Amino acid sequence: MISGSCRFGLWFVHVWWSEYQVTRVRFSTTPLPGPVPPAVRRFLAGRTRTLIPLTSHATEGDALYARIYRIVETIPYGETATYGEIAARAGTVPRVVGQAMSRNPTPLIIPCHRVVALSGPGGFTPSVEIKVALLSLERRNAE
Repeated sequence: MISGSCRFGLWFVHVWWSEYQVTRVRFSTTPLPGPVPPAVRRFLAGRTRTLIPLTSHATEGDALYARIYRIVETIPYGETATYGEIAARAGTVPRVVGQAMSRNPTPLIIPCHRVVALSGPGGFTPSVEIKVALLSLERRNAE
């Protein structure tokens, strides 16, 4: 297992990975020594719209959260969907989608930042400012 971090604004993006499988992504104010997959660096720099070939183990299986994560993966770069829209597609309620997003082990790979509330961006751990910055990056580069 390889781990490392790279910068995204004032934050560091910590990534735990091996080859193309990402097992964990976290945001922190402190760096983690080591490399991150080149696709993550390109994505955060706005040089690519995709993180392919990277995958997340969290999308595997038939559990409700895995189904929700697979739906979230289909939200196009630069676009958003509401918790309610994702819930309707997954056959559940918006609160469960919010819980799944808060427990997402691999943000960015499963782009939970693209899931928003009707009244605004919604939550994001550890700071909603990261979600806003990611959405802004994608909107700028989608045009």
